[in-house]
Amino acid sequence: MTKKELKIVFFGTPEFAVASLDKLVMGGYNVAAVVTMPDKPAGRGQQILQSDIKKYAVAHNLPVLQPEKLKAEDFVDELRRINADLFIVIAFRMLPEVVWQMPKYGTFNLHASLLPKYRGAAPLNWAVINGDKETGVTTFFLKHEIDTGDIIQQKRITIEDSDNAGTVHDKLMTLGADMVIETVDAIIAGTVTTIPQDQLCKGATPTPAPKIFKETCHIDWNNPAEKIHNLVRGLSPYPAAWSTFEKDGKEHQLKIFETAITGMQANGAKPGAVKTDKNNIYVACSDNYLQILSLQQSGKKRMDSSAFLRGSSLADALLK
Repeated sequence: MTKKELKIVFFGTPEFAVASLDKLVMGGYNVAAVVTMPDKPAGRGQQILQSDIKKYAVAHNLPVLQPEKLKAEDFVDELRRINADLFIVIAFRMLPEVVWQMPKYGTFNLHASLLPKYRGAAPLNWAVINGDKETGVTTFFLKHEIDTGDIIQQKRITIEDSDNAGTVHDKLMTLGADMVIETVDAIIAGTVTTIPQDQLCKGATPTPAPKIFKETCHIDWNNPAEKIHNLVRGLSPYPAAWSTFEKDGKEHQLKIFETAITGMQANGAKPGAVKTDKNNIYVACSDNYLQILSLQQSGKKRMDSSAFLRGSSLADALLK
């Protein structure tokens, strides 16, 4: 079978999946249809937004399916009529068994971690939040339990001290797109070998990577500076770590995008206590001061600390 003959249905939603779909389309692979989330209203004007994958598919004249329910009879019947040989899933919802078992060559997923580490919705964020020095991408065949299928391929990258969730996202997106092509080529050639994840666990419990909620992003200044620094990195630029402070009897929220470890001891200062000079903001943590380099007050634009201090005073504030 050639890449023109292997009929593929691609499942995905965000920008992360677009790079892989583009590699398939530009490489001349037979993408018979694309499945993505339904359009939804968002923002103050409730404008209807299309997923990044839908925008790409429409621009390249690919048939688009947008089921509300993945078990719906009409959707399942439509997939059957396509009669695809392979399904590829990237950053999409959990597929029901009736769907992922359908194609002749199975369904594989591209996951942004080195499985079995970081099973779940936010693998690259948690790798940075936890201070890991490396991460990667994995392709694996789907089975009933989420992110547990047999591994096809893995590739690794180093997480640099200067990296945040955004830069790691972009590196893994590119690396993953290349590996999707390699995985499809191996399926076409009949050379795929897989490794059960249990063999890699070696008795250890797989690391979870749960969905990021607003409370996940709240900074606890009672933690050490390095732990807070990694939290900020792992949530930047989106959804962003946050804290609050009180001014003129009102509580204000601050999103914090970039910090630096100073090594300056807090010397008993209350965690969250702020000290500033003309250009710099320092916040006491349980051990040292953490320097805030980039932040955004609610209702205002993101700016560096010196620009922020020209328009707002944090002197003697306590971040909570």
